[in-house]
Amino acid sequence: MQSFDLYSIGHSNIPDERFVGMLHDAGVTAVADVRSTPASRRFPWFSAKNLASRLQENGIAYLPFGDSLGGRPRDPALYRDGVADYEKMAQQPEFCAGLDRLLKLASQRRVCLMCAEREPLDCHRCLLVSRAVAERGLIVGHILHDGTIEPHRVTEERLMADGAPNADLFVTGQSERLAAAYRRRCRAVAYRATAGSKGASSAMDDLERRIRLSRR
Repeated sequence: MQSFDLYSIGHSNIPDERFVGMLHDAGVTAVADVRSTPASRRFPWFSAKNLASRLQENGIAYLPFGDSLGGRPRDPALYRDGVADYEKMAQQPEFCAGLDRLLKLASQRRVCLMCAEREPLDCHRCLLVSRAVAERGLIVGHILHDGTIEPHRVTEERLMADGAPNADLFVTGQSERLAAAYRRRCRAVAYRATAGSKGASSAMDDLERRIRLSRR
């Protein structure tokens, strides 16, 4: 059986008892919550306070990482045409510091990243955080909804296989094709700032500030 340095899971609509059981089956001892908003109205047992209590009862630590490793940036400069830009986000000092903290934790405990989406390729925990972790040489395993664990390299193979026909005609080399596949997928599934959202509000505030400065 392959060993992993770090795990990831999407809580989706998994009942809390089964969720805890899946973590135990993988030997997880700490959950790193990378949700920007760690709450769920439909599934309240996954809201931060309830989840932390439930995990603690079962010997699993709960650690919030949403501020540094979340998928909904507050800075309007980290959006491209209203869509969160994971490539820019991965270069931010705050993200890098959060990743360093995560990897230090992973050297001491068996850590599992947690977000909401069931499918890894629909979630920034895979497309942003796990990608960055893998680039640092660690082996990531995605705990799927049926309890099986998919190595991140296999997830990347699925990502490549799902690429748009003829999308990479002008891209050469495996690493370039993989980067292009990541870029397409991120544009398709990353968080989109909408009217009234923090990202949209921040962008509007920034625009208004620039207009005021230009009039001085």
